[in-house]
Amino acid sequence: MLSHKGPMVGNRVSHANNKNKRRLLPNLHTIRITLEDGTRQKIKVATSTLRTMRKSK
Repeated sequence: MLSHKGPMVGNRVSHANNKNKRRLLPNLHTIRITLEDGTRQKIKVATSTLRTMRKSK
């Protein structure tokens, strides 16, 4: 994974204000990139990182 993001922990809160633990997972996408030697490799990238990569082109 390129951005080193991991799951966060939070609470799921009901209408009665009951709190249960939940995991908030990063929004990951698998993309193919071309390396300098011409080979292609699949990596997992967070969407925020993907937006930053597209802006830098």
